[in-house]
Amino acid sequence: MARTPAGRPDLPKGTERFHEEQATYTVRGTEQPDLQAGVEAIRDTVRTLKPRPGVYRMQDARGDVLYVGKARALKNRVANYVQWERLPSRLQRMVSQTRSMTIVTTNSEAEALLLEAQLIKRFRPPYNVLLRDDKSFPFILLRADHAFPRLMKHRGARKAQGNYYGPFASAGSVNTTVNALQKLFLLRSCTDSFFSRRDRPCLLYQIKRCSAPCVGRIDQEGYAELVREAKDFLGGRSSAVQKKIEAQMAEAAENLDFERAAMLRDRLRAATFIQGSQAINAEGMDNADIFAMACKGGHVGIQAFFIRGGQNWGHRAFFPTHTEGLAEEEILTSFLAQFYEEVPPARVILLDRELPEADLLAEALREAAGGKVEVSVPQRGSRRRLLAQATRNAVEALERRMAERGTQAKIMQELTEFLELPEVPQRIEVYDNSHIQGAKAVGAMIVAGPEGFLKNQYRKFNIRHAQSNDDFAMMREVMARRFARVLEEDPEREQGMWPDLVLIDGGKGQMSAVRQAVDELGVEDIALIAIAKGPHHGREGREVFHFPDGREKMLPVNSSLLFYLQRLRDEVHRFAIGAHRAKRSRAISASPLDEIPGIGPARKRALLLHFGTAGRVRAASLEDLQRAPGVSAAVAQSIYDFYHPSG
Repeated sequence: MARTPAGRPDLPKGTERFHEEQATYTVRGTEQPDLQAGVEAIRDTVRTLKPRPGVYRMQDARGDVLYVGKARALKNRVANYVQWERLPSRLQRMVSQTRSMTIVTTNSEAEALLLEAQLIKRFRPPYNVLLRDDKSFPFILLRADHAFPRLMKHRGARKAQGNYYGPFASAGSVNTTVNALQKLFLLRSCTDSFFSRRDRPCLLYQIKRCSAPCVGRIDQEGYAELVREAKDFLGGRSSAVQKKIEAQMAEAAENLDFERAAMLRDRLRAATFIQGSQAINAEGMDNADIFAMACKGGHVGIQAFFIRGGQNWGHRAFFPTHTEGLAEEEILTSFLAQFYEEVPPARVILLDRELPEADLLAEALREAAGGKVEVSVPQRGSRRRLLAQATRNAVEALERRMAERGTQAKIMQELTEFLELPEVPQRIEVYDNSHIQGAKAVGAMIVAGPEGFLKNQYRKFNIRHAQSNDDFAMMREVMARRFARVLEEDPEREQGMWPDLVLIDGGKGQMSAVRQAVDELGVEDIALIAIAKGPHHGREGREVFHFPDGREKMLPVNSSLLFYLQRLRDEVHRFAIGAHRAKRSRAISASPLDEIPGIGPARKRALLLHFGTAGRVRAASLEDLQRAPGVSAAVAQSIYDFYHPSG
């Protein structure tokens, strides 16, 4: 038995809060592909363990993580896997694949719960409950790093200084709320650079959605008062803000300042709109998250409602995967731990069922929430009514999901038969190119599966070698690079990186180019289909499907399979055009000075301010370059030599 310290670098980002006495060990077992080999690897690990809290990872012969688990007492928990005859068939399969384990001890079981959620999100193990929808939630951010704070939508890591309000269920709900907040509080939404360059108000001031602090239409004290009102409103004190605006409006009307009174009236309407747009009556609730779970036919749906400041900020349905054979309470506990890995928890979490580890979950979330977290199952009153509504939504969302999946399964079966595939494809890759007469050419790949688009696996290819305006050569280059890489990284086709079906946007020429590329690499058993516009250039909604052997097929105009394939084609069009436009925009904003070694943004700015244009920098003499501010004699010589290599 070999025992090797793995060290803290093996931990994911964000685990620095764990105590320095943590120890990580990797224990290698035998490589026999059977149940006994897995049991022996686990038994060897158990001999090294102590009854301390921590997290364990089970890995297969390649080192891929199969399962991440936590325990109050590691020795006792891991020892259960040795009694394989008592395990359900799902866990027996897992044990039979296990060849090594990694152990991380923690100071408490609450820390173990948090670390378990981090590792599940990082490794996506096939035997853990997985939160498939891992797209980050949008927030409203009121920045605090400027004399005139900016109100904006924010998504991603919360690094900027300021107040974050959320989560919101969708970007649409954030956009609607931000627009209404601009009308209500007249806070700026522009970038700092745009703000600093203004010499007159922009259009938002004209349409009464900004107070124009950039040109002094409001002083810093007055703007700070608007910021305080916005914080009060978003923090749940909306009634006090409304009463204040009502009093100001009455005072303005009494003083016959009807223009100001009308402006305040519009602000009140914006406040009423924000409150009236809430779909759930959150009376009596301040900050709370509400979760209800529905289970049917082996499928699980979880509905979440977000209440902040007494207002409903939206709801979203989640459908966790890898839930087969697990207790409902275990599924919900694992879901909540992963969910709050990205989202700051509310101080009150309402559930539709009791969880055995509710106290542990509350303890683990205490630090992120900034205080005590209540995890409870309401039995009566307004909380119970809110939960009942969440439960009804969970059931309806799951039923819609199952109906959609049934329809999708039927379409996938039709796809398999129409394209003459050996089995239903689990990974479909679609390719397209985008360019303008060969300039700024970009290749694009999107990926789809039985449950929809896999956007985290989309790829862009900057065309390097193909001649301009040669679509066939571009497609050949993209396919050669894609499959050369997958041959190198997954030659045995065991990691799910190989497509079951490749769709190419194009006709016979593109098909020929793709076949040539894959044949040169020796790639076989990949289904290739080219999609070209049909008669009259697709005006009739028809497409022609070209097979590698030269055959062609078409689908009826009203075919649901045709609509699905057109959707795939349209998505790769969208992605390719977006990549091309982004590349073109970068080229427009690029400067010839970027190519000079040793010239950074500050020196480039100084040169352009001194000479006016990049062309004048190129034409300048060595003496003129030396006179530019911030440019030393050595840098001036470097610039001059770059433009005059023979000198």
